[in-house]
Amino acid sequence: MLALSNTTALHLLLSKLLQECLERSNSSAAPQESSASDSLAIIYVLLMLGLFGFFSVGVMVTNLRARRLEGPRDPYNTYIATDVWHRKDREYIQAKVLESYKLCCVLENQLAVEQPTRSIPEEKSS
Repeated sequence: MLALSNTTALHLLLSKLLQECLERSNSSAAPQESSASDSLAIIYVLLMLGLFGFFSVGVMVTNLRARRLEGPRDPYNTYIATDVWHRKDREYIQAKVLESYKLCCVLENQLAVEQPTRSIPEEKSS
């Protein structure tokens, strides 16, 4: 007898829940449409994240592959890594500056040189 009353109570409870769910679904047709648009928005966001992730992974893989192909003993990288080229450039520039000073000559205009014995004529204001 006890099992029989539990079955009827369970049957009543389930039927009430089913009726409430059906009433909610009938009365709320508009939220289902927004739910469909929400699911499309979620799919769009996931698609964009997937494309961005694919692009990012591709860039990382090509960068790693390019670095692996270069090798650590590449002369170009060795040249950049050492600081010798800074000193060589500095020495070259200093040599060029000294050479230009040696080649430089100053021409003196005798008429433009200061002559302390002569006075410069001045205009007298009246």
